[in-house]
Amino acid sequence: MHRPTKTYISAAGQDWLLPLYDPLTRLLGVEAAHTKLLSQAAISPGQRVLEIGCGTGNLTLLAQRLNPAAQFVGIDPDPKALARARRKAGREGFTIQFDPGFSQELPYPDASFDRVLSALMLHHLPPDARLVTLQEAHRVLKQGGSLHLLDFDEASHPSAGLHGHIVHPRHGYTPHDMVIRLMRQAGFAESEEVARQNMLIGKIVYYKALRSP
Repeated sequence: MHRPTKTYISAAGQDWLLPLYDPLTRLLGVEAAHTKLLSQAAISPGQRVLEIGCGTGNLTLLAQRLNPAAQFVGIDPDPKALARARRKAGREGFTIQFDPGFSQELPYPDASFDRVLSALMLHHLPPDARLVTLQEAHRVLKQGGSLHLLDFDEASHPSAGLHGHIVHPRHGYTPHDMVIRLMRQAGFAESEEVARQNMLIGKIVYYKALRSP
């Protein structure tokens, strides 16, 4: 039986905008949000960390700079974004593993990561893929591991903030109560909002979820 081909929306929304993506996100202060997320993740030396929807690798590269003794893997379905991520990692001398793939079918064994990260990605997914993605994040986490996620609040629906007007107006958003509910349905023992923040690109919310020890 023929299986439908998965589709994705790239980080920049359109391939021709990809060269502008990194300068634009720097201008809009996304690195500060990444830094805050990594502080919440509290990554330790020797831990294995996965970023789902890594795009051009900005979060994963920053995590490697801040945690040189940890091991990082990024996954994304966009080959052009991954090519940029690999080039940037090579320039910095990092041996980060960037894999092609979808968050709904992570190609990693059960309990193989200590942390899973996700930054401004969940709203890219169709509603029916969000729960599956969180279930996959739960599956690949070790007992006692944690998921650290940030995404746009519903107040940043495409009519609000520069996120909608400049970056990718076709994208949706993930209401706070939906994220918490989906995390619980995915099997996480503890799911909570950690912080929220107003940025030029819109309002974002930070979440944390723990896999039962």
